[in-house]
Amino acid sequence: MKTRVVGDVSSLPDHAFGLKSLLWWGLLGFMVIEAMAFILAGGAYLYIRGQNPAWPFPPDAPPALTAGIVTTVLFVISEVVNRWLAKMAKTMNEQIVRLGVTLMIGIGFAIVVSRIFELASMNTRWDVNAYGSVTWLLLFLHTLHLLTDWVDTAVLGSWLYTHKIEPTQFTEVYDNCGYWSFVFWSWLPMWGLIYFAPRLM
Repeated sequence: MKTRVVGDVSSLPDHAFGLKSLLWWGLLGFMVIEAMAFILAGGAYLYIRGQNPAWPFPPDAPPALTAGIVTTVLFVISEVVNRWLAKMAKTMNEQIVRLGVTLMIGIGFAIVVSRIFELASMNTRWDVNAYGSVTWLLLFLHTLHLLTDWVDTAVLGSWLYTHKIEPTQFTEVYDNCGYWSFVFWSWLPMWGLIYFAPRLM
């Protein structure tokens, strides 16, 4: 059978950042889906709150603020480093990108440790009542995303130190930074619902 060349694409790049990357669009779609899960969980929290005059249910108390504040401060620091790393990924500087990913792994680990202290300071159990269940649901959902991206960053970091870095790895670092930003920004409304809604609503 005779073949016909429709077009020569051999000159096209094998990597791209942002809007030009197929992986970036896939990641964006994933974040939209995950954002809907957060919105539904937050909506459930607000609905249950609206059906109950006492919030939290006695004898529960609002979560202690200290661990949540520490986690949030660490998240803010991580996002500053994360945005810097996203810019550095575009420069394709191997040393700086390795350093940036290493910093993100370290800060992410500190956030995971702080999250463990948060879980211990909820002042309620997940199986006691509706308040406890929905509060733990919010924290569990976000913790799942936190751990997912932290492990992903750690695997990416180990690859950068053990393999020859190709341009596609820099785009992967850039996309990973985008997902970390999602984890950061999604935490802020969760933080408000978990820690301040029981005190102000």
